[in-house]
Formats: sequence, structure tokens, C-alpha cells
Amino acid sequence: MARRLEAMGVEPYASNAFKPTFLPQRLNQRFKRNAMIFVCNMGDLFGEWVPEEWIRSVLDIVRRQSQAYFMFLTKNPSRYLRLENEFPGNVVLAATIESNRDYGLSRAPKPYERLEAMRLLKHPYKGVVVEPIIDFDDRFIRALRDIGPAFVYVGYDNYGHRLPEPPLSKTMILMKTLREFTDVKIGTLRVAWYEQRHGS
Repeated sequence: MARRLEAMGVEPYASNAFKPTFLPQRLNQRFKRNAMIFVCNMGDLFGEWVPEEWIRSVLDIVRRQSQAYFMFLTKNPSRYLRLENEFPGNVVLAATIESNRDYGLSRAPKPYERLEAMRLLKHPYKGVVVEPIIDFDDRFIRALRDIGPAFVYVGYDNYGHRLPEPPLSKTMILMKTLREFTDVKIGTLRVAWYEQRHGS
């Protein structure tokens, strides 16, 4: 999507070559009462490459717009811990944690590090995004329960990457168990790529 926007000349994609970019003019936007804003969609405000002053500038606006709600999503939730006292009550802190196993598929912190950071986080409104779901073991359910999330979002890969996915039956058991202690939101739900019949 970002590459399409770049080709169309849409800013900031057209001029920054996908480098982290701070857009102070976006901080002037006003939001309606009870609106839910997904902050930095297609980006990670809490990546280690993001200067802390950028984060603090965003949090200052979030505090001033207490009539709205803001959701952050990161693959680096240990940075939430470093700023834990800075988050106001109108914020949901979520982390992408695809599995409890490390398949070495990304440069993100290891799954167990993300799970532990979210467990230690004392913020009252936390969420976990298990997308794209990667095969897991029974300890994953316990680790998610220990986080105490307000929701868990579960979805399969949408881009045909042939990831080491769990079979759909295993994912259904996961979601059933999660519903015992949290709200479950569902993204793309399908059989794992290797379960599909040839030609279907």
C-alpha cells in the first residue's frame, strides 16, 4: 500500500523513501467525542528508531484530546514500560505477538520478550494482536491470560507468505479458550495454506 501511495505522489510516502518521518501538521487534527483513533497505522511509533521526543509530542496531544480514545500498536512493547507513567487513561496499549514460539521471521523483539513486557505493563487497557497467527503451543494461552488484555485480535496472513501457520482447528480452540477471559476480535479466518486442497 505504501509503495502504491509513493507511486501516486502521496505525501509523505513520495518524498521520504520510507524513512521514519515526523509530521507535526498532523498533530493539529481534532477528533470527535468517543472517536477511536489508531495512531501510526502502517508504522510503529514505539520502534527503537523513533526519537522519544516524537513519542512525547504525540502523547501530549493525546492528553489534550481526552474526549477521544487512541490505540497504539507496536512490536516493541518494552518501550511502553519505559514510558509507562506517561500514558493517560484514554489510551489502549496493544502489541503484535503472533505466537509464543520464535521462528526468526522478523527483526522484532522475540515473542517471549513481547509477552513478558505486556505482562509487566500495568496500564488498565491492553490488547494483543495475533496477526498473522503463527503456530504456537499451550503456553501461549497462559501467557496471553497473564497479560490481562481487554481484547485479543486473531487473524491469518492475507498475503500468501506461506508462514508456519497453525491448522484452523487449533486456532478455533485458541479463540474459544480466549473467550473465557477476554473479548476476541476476528480478522481473516481460513484454513492454513497447507490444509487447502490442490487447486482450490
